Parts: sequence; structure tokens; C-alpha cells
Amino acid sequence: NIFGECFEEWLPVFLHSPWFKKLYIFDFFAGSGKDLENTSGSPLVLLDKAKGNNRKYCINAKKEIKFLFNEGKQKKSEELRQNVAEYIEKCKQANNCDNCIYQYRVENYSFQEIFSNVSLINIFNNKEFGKFILLDQYGFSQIDEQIFRKLISYPRTDFIFFISTSFISRFREHPNTTKYIDTSKINFDEIRPNEIHRAVANYFRDLIPEDKDYYLHHFSIRKEEKKGNYYGLIFGTGHTLGMEKFLKVCWTHDPFSGEANYNIDNNFDEGTLFFDPENNVKKNIVSNDIKQLILSGKISDNTTGMKYAINKGCEPKLFTEIVKKLEMEKQIECYGDVNYKSSDI
Repeated sequence: NIFGECFEEWLPVFLHSPWFKKLYIFDFFAGSGKDLENTSGSPLVLLDKAKGNNRKYCINAKKEIKFLFNEGKQKKSEELRQNVAEYIEKCKQANNCDNCIYQYRVENYSFQEIFSNVSLINIFNNKEFGKFILLDQYGFSQIDEQIFRKLISYPRTDFIFFISTSFISRFREHPNTTKYIDTSKINFDEIRPNEIHRAVANYFRDLIPEDKDYYLHHFSIRKEEKKGNYYGLIFGTGHTLGMEKFLKVCWTHDPFSGEANYNIDNNFDEGTLFFDPENNVKKNIVSNDIKQLILSGKISDNTTGMKYAINKGCEPKLFTEIVKKLEMEKQIECYGDVNYKSSDI
């Protein structure tokens, strides 16, 4: 649901932007397209979201939109090819149209093979193309430091990947883990189990060069039937608007921290005696930090303030709410369009 909603937020931004000639959507671990209960997998979810409500995107699209679905297992790849073709055909029949404007390819390569393909690398590096990459890897063995550094180097490219976080912690000293993740950089002994994915996301965040303007956020997932197993998503983008869209989805699913499908910070749960919807620990901490940074002059413009909120995993509107409150209290005053300073009043 989260990756589908993320793509749903992503598509219209890139679709309507004049800066992109073409859009490419990649699903490199696409599976067969459906599960045993006939539920749509990621390829069909992407195609469905790409239509928009009442097909508003595919009817009005003015640029090429191309999908590439890859599945490394041959049998699943053949099933995927059939399921995607059937989906497209049913859509055309249901809407009485001869052609689908979306172009797609189904491939059967290992991830390493296809990700190093010269033609795809040229697409990744093209600044005139908007790219969305879904990496629903099996476990954690595909997105290592090298792949991650490549992902954040490609312009106009947003990505989201899945990772089996608990298994990294459980087998952190095993060679099959350490060859992909440098677990010595994560202090697992001082991390609560429910915060493991947050720590793994910080591990990847530390791989971003200090001088690079790049944004990363995560969402932790715990299966109810196996409460000791934690998984998660990590989303990366080089643009604040891309991160704003992802944070919007995350905070919709988790109004307390914007990063988990469970109570990650051990606040009082809704319905319990001491539950207080106004006592949002994470927002309170970030709000107080922003307030002090504004009053000290370390944050003096909208851009810096909104980026600070985003980097702390909060929606940028949190910054604007604080600014409005400080202005009302006459603690700061605005000059120009986007600058602030402490009030002399």
C-alpha cells in the first residue's frame, strides 16, 4: 500500500513537469504479477496507479511513459508476462480503447545483470528523463553500499526498496550478511528491536556524502503474527518535493512518528488511559529544535527550515506552523518573501 501510494503521489509531479521528456518506471524484482490468491503484485499495482482516477493520467498524458518489469526466475517471469498482457487487454476492453499509451517490457535477468545494462545506465544518467525505481528485493542481499551509491548518483531518479531488517540483526556476524552490510557500523546491542529498521536506514543515510543535497526516509513494518520480525522500506530522492510526497504517505499511515505500522517510540496507544493525541513526542522534539534554531538565527529562511524538517522525518508544513506561531507571538518578524529574524519587540 505504501509504495503504491508513494508512486501515486510521484507520478503526477513528473507527468506534469515540463522538465521531463519521458518517464521510466522500473520494477526490478517484479515476481509473477499476482499471488496465489490472485491479488495484484507490484507490476499490476504500478500499472493501475498509473491510470489515475477515472483514467485521468493515461487519457491526458502528453509524454512517453515506459515500464520495465524484471523477474529473475524464468517461470515467474513467464507468468508475469502473461499477467501483464492480460491486465492491459482487460483494461483496453473495459474502456473501449484500441491502444494502451503506456509502453512496457518484461525481462528475465538477474538484478546484477539488468542493473548494469549499458542502455539502462544511459537512461539512469539522463537528466531529461524522470525515473522511479522499485526494488522489492528478497531479503537484503541486493542493495549493498555499491548499489546504493549508484542509486543516489543518478539524476532525477527516485527509488524505494524493501529490506528484511530483522535478519540483518539476527545474522549480523555471518559472512553472508557482512559482505552486503557493514554491520560493525550499527550498534545493535544498544538498539531496541522495534528500532532496528530506523538504525539500518541511518546506516544508509550515513553513506550519502555530506556535500550532497539528498533526502532519505524509511518506514518500518512489523507483521502482527510474527512480532519479532521487522522489515521496512527506504525511500530516496534528490528533490525536496519527492520527499514531501513520501512523508505525506508515511504520516498518513503513522500519525505519531511517520515511520512505522506500530508504536515505534512506545507512546501511549490510542484507547489507553494516558493517550493524548496532542502529545506527539517526535513532532514536539523537532518543533522545539526548529524554534530554537529560528530564534538563534541558525534558520533564517523558508528553504533551510523546510529542509531541516524533512531531514528529521517530518512534513515541511511543521516548519510553517512554527513560523506562524512565532510571528503571532511577535518573537520573529518576516522580511522579504522567505526570510526571518528575531524580533526586537
